[in-house]
Amino acid sequence: MASTKLAFLAVAVLLLQASWCAVARHHHDPDPCGDSALPRHKDHRCSSPAVSPNGGTPAMMTVNSFEKGGSGGGPSECDGHYHSNKDLITALSTGWYAGGSRCFKPIRITSTQTGRTVVARVVDECDSHHGCKNNIVDTSQAVWDALGLDSNIGVVPVIWSDA
Repeated sequence: MASTKLAFLAVAVLLLQASWCAVARHHHDPDPCGDSALPRHKDHRCSSPAVSPNGGTPAMMTVNSFEKGGSGGGPSECDGHYHSNKDLITALSTGWYAGGSRCFKPIRITSTQTGRTVVARVVDECDSHHGCKNNIVDTSQAVWDALGLDSNIGVVPVIWSDA
């Protein structure tokens, strides 16, 4: 059983790493869902993919500065403010951001490397129409610290879900 889980995680990591590329955040896209292949609810907002059997959605986690002058660019999409890198916060890829419907909602992020879990608050979009892949959970330094990860790595596989 443990070897099956380990094999599944290894395959998931390889697939996710193969699909990762540099993250760029840009704001004010008129259609946050664009021509996305993601399923849509009745209210026509895009939504996250189906939850995987292990209780979450596989993603790649990147580090971002949400402070003024930081790597994140402008202020957050949810409230137009900058945020401290000491806060447990995140930006989600466009489809998962779901047109802002996840603003200020908590998500649970679990490191597939350390097994640690943290709850972070969504404050921004990682714009998938301008360089951010569809599988990114872009987080503050505090999230990396809470998960026991070295942010110099740049990108790590995680599992996330709404908390």
